[in-house]
Amino acid sequence: MIGGPTASGKSALAADAAERFGGVVVNADSMQLYRDLPILTSWPDEALRARAPHRLYGVLDGAERCSAGRWRAMAMAEIERAQGDGALPILVGGTGLYLRALLEGLAPVPKIPEAVREEVRTLHEQEGSVGLHARLTVRDPEAARRLEPGDSQRVMRAYEVIEATGRSLLAWQEERHDRYTGRAVVLVLEPPRDALYDACNERFEGMMAAGVLDEAARLRKRGLDPRLPVMKAVGVRALLDHLSGVTTLERAIVLGRQATRRYAKRQTTWFRTQMPGQARMPDRYRAESKREFIALVERLLLTR
Repeated sequence: MIGGPTASGKSALAADAAERFGGVVVNADSMQLYRDLPILTSWPDEALRARAPHRLYGVLDGAERCSAGRWRAMAMAEIERAQGDGALPILVGGTGLYLRALLEGLAPVPKIPEAVREEVRTLHEQEGSVGLHARLTVRDPEAARRLEPGDSQRVMRAYEVIEATGRSLLAWQEERHDRYTGRAVVLVLEPPRDALYDACNERFEGMMAAGVLDEAARLRKRGLDPRLPVMKAVGVRALLDHLSGVTTLERAIVLGRQATRRYAKRQTTWFRTQMPGQARMPDRYRAESKREFIALVERLLLTR
């Protein structure tokens, strides 16, 4: 498993590792599951995908929702398929919750009634993630302490669980089942913040050059529910605001770059606090560091 923030070089490392060790790359990024935004969600480019088989990229339509449980089932099927072919499964992505769900299993949280989910979504629309986080602090202070106020999806999830069940999501998570029983190695990339932020800025500018605005325009024409996951992909809001005439293109680029940096910061914090004790590399993956990284992967595979 290769995790870490956006723009840390995970996709390139996964492709190089798959080529070196006879592997299959399996996507563990919640947004790259959707076929609508290959540019904005930074799918591996054609050159990387040509180096090794890549699975679970663009397998869902933007009108769908994907849970950690649904992704886990798809990923387990790809892991078994790769192992059946004698290949090494290499899971890669920045959705740490997915990786942890695969390793540690899923919490047996009862199905949340749609009325409760709608109520929480309405509260979020009215008060924002910070306001909802303040409410969560009152209802479930321990869960609130572990979540960033701006992490809207997880704040909403924690709030709807306590609201519907009367129990903290943390209490449910202590009852996880279906833990992964195979051998797994987790490598987390932790680039220095300045280098990571520079890479985030460059990435968004590269997206603009690659035609991300046209991609956003096609998504806008679909008229999807703005509460769907694909509509909350990093940078979507700024681009759609520009296409709607709310803001200038220059402002949209500034906001898109800012959103990417903030997302990278949240991911870094999550991997540091929620997946402790794993192998870590305090650097971005680049062509000039390939030998060092591949040597580390090889040592991990040999010693775990």
